[in-house]
Amino acid sequence: MTETLAIGVAQFAPTTDTAANLEAIADLVATASSRGARLVVFPEYSSYFVDPFDGSLAESAESLDGPFVRSLAEIARRHEVVVVAGLLESGDGQRIRNTVVAVGASGLLAHYRKLHLYDAFGQRESDWVQAGEVAPPQTFAHGGLRFGLMTCYDLRFPEVGRLLVDAGADVFLVPAEWVRGPLKEHHWRTLLHARAIENTVYVAAADHPPPLGVGHSLIVDPQGVELAAVGTATDVAVAHLDIGALERVRRVNPSLRLRRLGVVARES
Repeated sequence: MTETLAIGVAQFAPTTDTAANLEAIADLVATASSRGARLVVFPEYSSYFVDPFDGSLAESAESLDGPFVRSLAEIARRHEVVVVAGLLESGDGQRIRNTVVAVGASGLLAHYRKLHLYDAFGQRESDWVQAGEVAPPQTFAHGGLRFGLMTCYDLRFPEVGRLLVDAGADVFLVPAEWVRGPLKEHHWRTLLHARAIENTVYVAAADHPPPLGVGHSLIVDPQGVELAAVGTATDVAVAHLDIGALERVRRVNPSLRLRRLGVVARES
């Protein structure tokens, strides 16, 4: 019998009401769990989001052991899942950190502070957000697979994926707020498929729905085949990941083993 792990991507539009965001997360986790999911990925900025950014970001930031993460742990405990979501983490005082947390019933399993800030397409995330430091990737194991974290704009930097796969990641989890614009949906879908194909990994990505995000949260397999997706609604998509497929794909397409170049960090 094929060994699988069901995971979900949950698409919703976070607001400035953290309590309401947690209620939406709890409802979507319940839905995903009822469909068999043992891990659920939520968007970037799931704890708090305002457009355009303003000083309320710093006022709403929390620590990694704050009430938002504790609430996620309670949701994870209730449904026996791992919850992955974006968090406003307290930063240098003036700016916050754009952080992704992976939380299980026992608490924090891993966290990742966004490396590449969205200073592109007319936006300036760095005015409000402090970039994460270059550090060895944090990964976590669950259900027979190892998971690695990246965030939104990081998707445009293939070396982030290379570092994750070299750290043993079988699945990339990508919370995002992929801002709408000309060709942006095309970029989103193309880059998610590319990261899966070039690293022979699964990729699961959760976005905000329109009008601010492009939606289209999805799960892609190591050959770039889309397994499950949400359109533009608030909803959950669940896919059963075939654990053995990773070894089979990498045997036929040993691109990781055949690489002749590595990744080194640049000075800031």
